[in-house]
Amino acid sequence: MKGKKGSLVIKISIPSEKSPKQESGGDDSSPAARKWAREVWEFGKEDTNRVIFAVKVGLAVLLVSLLILIRSPYDVFGASIIWAILTVAIMFEYTVGATFNRGFNRALGSLLAGIFAVAVMQVAMACGHVAEPYIIGLSIFVIGAVTSFMKLYPSLVPYEYGFRVILFTYCLIIVSGYRMGTPIRTAMERIYSIGIGGITTLLVNAVIFPIWAGEQLHRELVGSFNAVADSLEECVRKYLADDGSGGQPDFSKNVMDDFADEPSFRKCRATLNSSTKLDTLASSAKWEPPHGRFRQLFYPWAEYVKVGAVLRHCAYEVMALHGCLHSEIQAPYNLRCAFGPEILDVADQAAELLRSLGKDISNMKQSLHTSLLNRVHLSADRLQASIDMHSYLLTSGHDFPAHPLPPGQPSDDKTASGNCNAQPADSYHEAMRKQQRRLFSWPSREVDDYEDGGVHDSEAIQRMRTLESTAALSLATFTSLLIEFVVRLDHLVDAAELLAKMAKFKEEAGKS
Repeated sequence: MKGKKGSLVIKISIPSEKSPKQESGGDDSSPAARKWAREVWEFGKEDTNRVIFAVKVGLAVLLVSLLILIRSPYDVFGASIIWAILTVAIMFEYTVGATFNRGFNRALGSLLAGIFAVAVMQVAMACGHVAEPYIIGLSIFVIGAVTSFMKLYPSLVPYEYGFRVILFTYCLIIVSGYRMGTPIRTAMERIYSIGIGGITTLLVNAVIFPIWAGEQLHRELVGSFNAVADSLEECVRKYLADDGSGGQPDFSKNVMDDFADEPSFRKCRATLNSSTKLDTLASSAKWEPPHGRFRQLFYPWAEYVKVGAVLRHCAYEVMALHGCLHSEIQAPYNLRCAFGPEILDVADQAAELLRSLGKDISNMKQSLHTSLLNRVHLSADRLQASIDMHSYLLTSGHDFPAHPLPPGQPSDDKTASGNCNAQPADSYHEAMRKQQRRLFSWPSREVDDYEDGGVHDSEAIQRMRTLESTAALSLATFTSLLIEFVVRLDHLVDAAELLAKMAKFKEEAGKS
């Protein structure tokens, strides 16, 4: 009874009916499908040539399949035209050069297999019906063993696919010919079906939006120059900016090379692993006809591989610099700042030279880099002179002099006595030396706690001083690797100039 005092109100809720979709727990696959679709879209958007390649393969297979789907061509070619479809599926490669290479192996292997099969079948048929299957079986064993052994021979490794074609084409022709009783006709049908598939593949791949291996090799080498330059600058700047406030580096990240804040590091590491890719692209580019910017006959694609090898030789030093950056033994922050301008200047000049080399190769221009190379060497000389002049900073047991002498200037007695009697200056430098020990240095335990606290454990103090010297010398390791990188740039410049000369790049006047 609503409205009366003491009445009881009972609410009855009727559960709503659940849809079959809700009872089954919902469509959990929808987010995963959308994520997968997004990844596929990004993969295709990253390089549109992948989409073009897929469309071309589908078009080539369709064109060959029409010979079977349409009645009149099928009456002419018969069921053996299926070999054309197999040829397209096996022979079609990503680049034009790789397709020509595989097509050559396919054609030569099929021709040799057909000749061998016809010859063996004629010999087997002449020996009678009893010996015929034994001769065929023995020939299959011999061909299988010989082709499998020869494709492992070092000089014949590039033709490994050709030996594989000889094996399966020979087996299919000779077995089917033995059952059908017409080995010559069977071999001819197989060969012209393979020819139709091969010609269709070459025309579609080379005419419709061709993907040239030479162009990819060119871009890959230019990108490697920029990757090494970016990684060098990134490493040096982070080394000089790291004041130790971030704490000790994560060991697991060092082992897995997982540095999210160093995007250029991954590109440099990819450059180190690009040897196989460059070799593959160069070997494919040799099969391509003159095209685009590469219209010279017998273009020196091998020189691209040599320049890439020298560039990787320089990238090894950059990776070693990254190792110093993420090592657990670090020089004090103040000590790194003392040599910071010289280190930064060397890195900037070297990176500028690398980008200039990459730009000239990209634009296919031939220019001298004497001026840039001399500036890099001058910066390295200044860094070396600075280290020589202030080498005492790299030993923890050496006191700071009041006024360090420039290199090459002799010290007289007055100067020496003046430095010895300059007590306030000595006290100042002693305080600075202790401050450097305290600020972001390795090891974390301070020698001053032993010296100032009245502890006279000479062995412990000596051990701590040794550890401090090791930490200071890590800066010397970093600078020596940087100077070694500069030395290796000479070989890189020579290799790039040789490439420009052999490829007949356009000479650019007025640049040195």
